[in-house]
Amino acid sequence: MSNDEKRFKWSVILGLAFLGFSMSTGWALNKGYSFKLIEHSYTYSPLIIGTILSLQGLIGSIVPILSGYYSDVHSSKHGKRKPLILVGGILGALATATIYTVYIAHASIVIFALALAFFFFSLYFYSPLYRALLPEVVHSGARGTASGVITLFEWMGNLVLFGSIAFLAAKASHLYPKAGDQIEAMIEANYLVIPFIVVGLMLLISAAYIYFYIKEPEKPAAQAEISLWSYLGEIFRDREFTNFYLVQILFWLSFEFIAVFMFGILRSVLNTEKVTAAGNVLMALFNVTVLIGAVTGGPLYDRIGRRKSILVGGVVFLVPFLIGWFVHTFGQMMVLIGLGGVGWGIFVATSWPVVGDMLSKYQREELNGIYYGVFEAAKSFPVFIAAITGGIIVYLTGGASFTEANFNYRILFPVGALFIIIALPLIWSMKHLDVEKG
Repeated sequence: MSNDEKRFKWSVILGLAFLGFSMSTGWALNKGYSFKLIEHSYTYSPLIIGTILSLQGLIGSIVPILSGYYSDVHSSKHGKRKPLILVGGILGALATATIYTVYIAHASIVIFALALAFFFFSLYFYSPLYRALLPEVVHSGARGTASGVITLFEWMGNLVLFGSIAFLAAKASHLYPKAGDQIEAMIEANYLVIPFIVVGLMLLISAAYIYFYIKEPEKPAAQAEISLWSYLGEIFRDREFTNFYLVQILFWLSFEFIAVFMFGILRSVLNTEKVTAAGNVLMALFNVTVLIGAVTGGPLYDRIGRRKSILVGGVVFLVPFLIGWFVHTFGQMMVLIGLGGVGWGIFVATSWPVVGDMLSKYQREELNGIYYGVFEAAKSFPVFIAAITGGIIVYLTGGASFTEANFNYRILFPVGALFIIIALPLIWSMKHLDVEKG
């Protein structure tokens, strides 16, 4: 594909952005529903819930690498990325329908966990592929604008779905005030299915649009001069990368403690089962304040440098963990989550690009798929660790049975604070982070 063919086209950019928006609604569907669905019908055990939800991180640490590499070294007459994106969209729609079907059918917890795993697999299967497709269909001079549009749509996808679930849960609770919790009210009102239908259709339609309306460059499959395992070995033998990434994991553990167990924390704070709407409101608020923090992070980096910017974001993010044990109202939780979002936005905007910069030396034009696969896996691995670790911590300190709801999820605040406190001096010691600033 010539540069002229790759010139900025809104039809291409918006197609990729719609795909990113759709995938974000899929991830929001998981965060907004999964925890409460498991609690409502299966178990209150944080150990079991954490283990099930950790499947996202486990699958995300493996599948994107494999699918990205496969898309690099295999090609068909229909292209390298597009056919796999279409397959991923179809699988995503099927998985979305499967989760709802097995849940409403009161299938066993094992079947429900497998349905969630199918959903995680389908989204991770093509998450690196549309990112790898971007530099292949958009001219280099327009990629910054294109990436910004796509990122905005991804953020909007989270916000729209969290807001929608919160609205539907609150409305259903108003219609059926005697329901045991808001999930039960949504089932009674036939609202539970609506987000599943919307997400499934968007995953399918957005992937189909990419396949049928975006022209992929006619490039043969890469003749990789390096095997998959050698490529990964190069990356993880890089001490600079692994040291910084290990510190990142400490922050992400704290973040995922809250993201994975938000509904449990809310129940511990508010002492009520009816937290589906409230939890989704908080996650929507977090998305808004993360954007504020991210917008702040860029100018902050320009003024004080990367390392200090990361530390500022980390310190702001630490504050809610230090005082989280003492909150007792939804209003206080809103302040905590809002402040945490600002800190997280600054932290991610200034630190996560470091991972991208460190990995960029391993980026090769013919291996864009595996590059974005590794990048996606790097974001997913902390979910795996945090979900299991958080579940174990709450279980060991909770003292409740699997059928009781009185586990104290507040414990995740001080434990999360401990991880951040360990990470901050390690970040400060990495003086090489500011080398590029000069």
